Amino acid sequence: MMKKRLFTPGPISVPEEVLLEMAKPIIHHRTPEFLAIAEKVIENLKYFFQTENDVFIIAGSGTAAMEAAVVNTLLPGEKGIVISGGKFGERFVEILKAYGCVPIVIEPGWGNPVDIKLVEQTLRQNPDVRAFYATLVETSTATSFDIENLGKLVSGFPETIFIVDGISGLGAVECRTDQWNIDILVSGSQKALSLPPGLSFIAVSKKAWEKINTCRTPRYYLDLKKYKKAMEKFDFPFTMAVSLVCGLNKSLENIKQQGLENLWKVHKKRALAVRKAATAMGLEIFSKAPSDAVTAILLPQEIDGEKFCSDMRKEFGMSVAGGQDKLKGRVIRISHFGWQDDFDTISVVAGIEVMLNRYNFKVELGCGVREAMKILFST
Repeated sequence: MMKKRLFTPGPISVPEEVLLEMAKPIIHHRTPEFLAIAEKVIENLKYFFQTENDVFIIAGSGTAAMEAAVVNTLLPGEKGIVISGGKFGERFVEILKAYGCVPIVIEPGWGNPVDIKLVEQTLRQNPDVRAFYATLVETSTATSFDIENLGKLVSGFPETIFIVDGISGLGAVECRTDQWNIDILVSGSQKALSLPPGLSFIAVSKKAWEKINTCRTPRYYLDLKKYKKAMEKFDFPFTMAVSLVCGLNKSLENIKQQGLENLWKVHKKRALAVRKAATAMGLEIFSKAPSDAVTAILLPQEIDGEKFCSDMRKEFGMSVAGGQDKLKGRVIRISHFGWQDDFDTISVVAGIEVMLNRYNFKVELGCGVREAMKILFST
């Protein structure tokens, strides 16, 4: 049987010790045993988020936390500025519209960084804006945004809260919730936390609570006031995904033992190795502000990216992601998180080299591997 290697930006490969933790006999979610685990998990999530503020777990994908960040803070008719620039920036726009809120969209173009001066101008031109939405890493374009300076800017507007989608970036790239003035940060389990999909997370500042406590937008399952009340006893307002939380406990222990800053460095090294390898193969990196969480590589025009991904999976057991929307068929996306090591990075580079030659895009076998190894094993 062919070994399967996941390089998709979620779901990802899960460490064996985390899988074993989730395979243990299930326990009831209202028992002292489980609540003790939940207490430990919340403590370590605060470290992962780099925050002293409230952090909550929602049973649902990252989109559930994104929706919670909207429905708890904005009333229908209120305005929110959204940096788009990809499918997940667009998702915030769609959620705002679904609840009758008014999105003011800043569109830097797919793969481009955002102009901070334009952001400031937009904020000053719209003094009635109540929330500002940005993305730490835009998965669809493999682009990082300057969340630190955006947070500094938005903090100067006392009536506006700063909300960040950190689903694909948190744990993979530097992000310091409190230091960077992030009022609401959301994330998901199937990325740098090295878990299966099914959990989302949301960190909430005191400034954000001022909005939440006065927001009257109808909500039930995603009402953060319910989560805050339950969390007084490290409990949950609804049935929690017990096995996933037990796995999360183990994953967070691993991350804390490794050290968050070391984890950022690992992702940076692997991302750089893949970018250097791609360039050596004669390929281009799509993003002008490439992330360390996932890399998007432009394929030659004559190669269908969707078929390329399918063939990689069939031939080598390697799952890389194709492009989305306007990038469909044009790029392949390689994640750097999950249960990977440096030799996995070399393997995917080698797989791309072989596949390119099979598609009659001639590259010297080993040219990308050589450049990747210089980065991975130089020190």
